[in-house]
Amino acid sequence: MCNRWHLPLVKGSFLALLVSVSGAGFVLNSQQAAAQQQAKSTFPDVPQNYWARPFIQSLAKKEIVTGYPNGMFKPKQKVDRDEFAAMIRQAFDKAKIRNIPSGSAFKDVPQGNWAATPIEEAYETGFMKEFPGNEFRPKQPMTKAQALVALMKGLNLNYDRPAAKSQAAARVVPANQRRKTTRNRLVFPLASTVLMQPLLPVIPTKQQQQPKPAKTVPATTTKSPVATSKISALKFLKSYYKDADRIPKDAVDAVAAATQAKIVVNYPDARVLNPNELLSRGSATALIHQALVNQKQIQPLSDKNAVKYIPKSPSP
Repeated sequence: MCNRWHLPLVKGSFLALLVSVSGAGFVLNSQQAAAQQQAKSTFPDVPQNYWARPFIQSLAKKEIVTGYPNGMFKPKQKVDRDEFAAMIRQAFDKAKIRNIPSGSAFKDVPQGNWAATPIEEAYETGFMKEFPGNEFRPKQPMTKAQALVALMKGLNLNYDRPAAKSQAAARVVPANQRRKTTRNRLVFPLASTVLMQPLLPVIPTKQQQQPKPAKTVPATTTKSPVATSKISALKFLKSYYKDADRIPKDAVDAVAAATQAKIVVNYPDARVLNPNELLSRGSATALIHQALVNQKQIQPLSDKNAVKYIPKSPSP
């Protein structure tokens, strides 16, 4: 009888203990998950002062970029076309706009290749192109300019040519003012007029009476026409980069579009593009990060040390 009365109490105590243990387990799992997430975004070979660390950490936390099995990120390692295709696939979710040539995989990307699917998607979504002979050239290193061209094509971003105002045209002189100027040229100098006065007495006659002054017509203000022209992509880029002349001709418009969209990141000097340098994993991560910011998929960085490498509009 006594035990029956105490049984609910024992059950309640056990239940409370179970809830307590479960709660502790939930907190522990949350802490473990947070620790794992932090570990994913922290790489031994990306030091605290490395310029691209904020970009790398931001994308690693979202599993857009990953490290190697040994835990390293290798930020200075050059990026081949297959790896860039894989990074694009992780970052962007775009609809397919075309099919692989001949309806099959590229002939230089064998079946079972680790990057076969990313390569196919990078091509079909418009980011990356094929080469003659149905080749993708997966192990070809990418330059910075080529990466920017790929991003602009895939995101369908174009250079918006701003209008430039030329120097104001010559001021238009009203007609009545021009006539007045012409008459003034026929007036004798003051000294000659004084000498002639004794010899030429003035006899007022009706014919010599001064005519009534004509009504003055107020001068109308004529606005000078202002010619406008569109700023070429190369001229626009020269206002941003010291080495704009080194940009390949077929990449000029794309780089201008990327600059307008604040996708370009230049280390160590924001005003030096280095368009033909081989793309590193750190630089590729920075460009993709900024492209995601442009697409409003992630928030811009607040780290001043990282933001200073994003080119700013030149001072007027």
